[in-house]
Amino acid sequence: MAVDPAVIAFDDFLKVDIRVGRVVEAAPFPEARKPAIKLMIDFGPQLGVKKSTAQITRHYQPDALVGRQVLAVVNFPPRQIGPLMSEVLTLGVPDEDGEVVLIHPDLAVPAGGRMF
Repeated sequence: MAVDPAVIAFDDFLKVDIRVGRVVEAAPFPEARKPAIKLMIDFGPQLGVKKSTAQITRHYQPDALVGRQVLAVVNFPPRQIGPLMSEVLTLGVPDEDGEVVLIHPDLAVPAGGRMF
């Protein structure tokens, strides 16, 4: 049985600022409770480089993430994840086993572009 998602107003959706950025650094994050990778993501001149963590170790290796474009929510408050203050929420969807698969544009786009 399908679950209907909660309906929100379009103006509520517009409050969520989702931008594209390019991973400029990626490293293992052994201090996290669950296996994760630390990311430094460049969102262009307007937002600059932001820190994030992601539980993406099943499908991704840190060195393969550098240069990759990803989508992230950039207007949530920072969140302490172990010793790291995560500044953005990197977005993904679950695969059939519930493991995170990153969301990204299928063509190169300028860093900092807002999703609409």
